Amino acid sequence: MSGVQTARLAFDRVTESDAAFVLELLNDPGWLANIGDRGVHTIEAARAYIVDRFDASYWLVVRDAATREPLGLCGVVPTRLGLDLPDLGYAILARHSGQGYATEAAAAVLAEALGPLGHPRLAAFTSLANLASQRVLEKIGFRRLGVRRLSDHADDSAYFETP
Repeated sequence: MSGVQTARLAFDRVTESDAAFVLELLNDPGWLANIGDRGVHTIEAARAYIVDRFDASYWLVVRDAATREPLGLCGVVPTRLGLDLPDLGYAILARHSGQGYATEAAAAVLAEALGPLGHPRLAAFTSLANLASQRVLEKIGFRRLGVRRLSDHADDSAYFETP
């Protein structure tokens, strides 16, 4: 169990038992359009992705607090090649978009990162076309500082930092 919660959302650390959900999310139209195909197309690949990508980071499954249905993921990547700051990431299943879950989850995880996790500042990236995600970052206090290309991405990304 994580220390993060809101009135509408519950958060749990991502574990291999979440493989079916991770498989669904990584193949969701929103993920594919804004983050890209990670080549995760089986339960086994989803389990491996969890171990490789989420176990060493602070990633949480975002759940509906009342039903416990998984809605998305939100977390902090502690290190990324070519970046001096940890970065905040989030993704909500397309069928749950437009309900404020991304903003609520990102704000809660940001507060945890800047508070109990002890990060003085964070970065964040979005695809240049993902204006909704850019608005989420601005709502929770990030400033857009320009455009950067991450080493594991083919395209430029909008780059944000907390003050």
